[in-house]
Amino acid sequence: MNINISGHHLDITSALKDYVNEKFNRLERHFDNITSIHVILSPEPKTHKAESTIRLAGGELFAEAEAGDMYAAIDRLTDKLDRQILKYKEKEVSRKHGGH
Repeated sequence: MNINISGHHLDITSALKDYVNEKFNRLERHFDNITSIHVILSPEPKTHKAESTIRLAGGELFAEAEAGDMYAAIDRLTDKLDRQILKYKEKEVSRKHGGH
């Protein structure tokens, strides 16, 4: 799994990069067919925004989240993506087993 982290008007510190890698590596425990992840972190005027695109075998997921600080935004983003991955996986399994 390849994680690409970029900052929009933000320097990515090693602590921030480690935190993103730690959070996104947890997503792989639900679905191991993740090919690449692109994360964009940007400070907005009153909030911090994190957005991500995940490329899967056979699809793509996108989510964005805003919070008061960057770490909370990353937490919200990974929670959203976690739910999306589980939903995607359930759909994939139901398709393979005759649409039940």
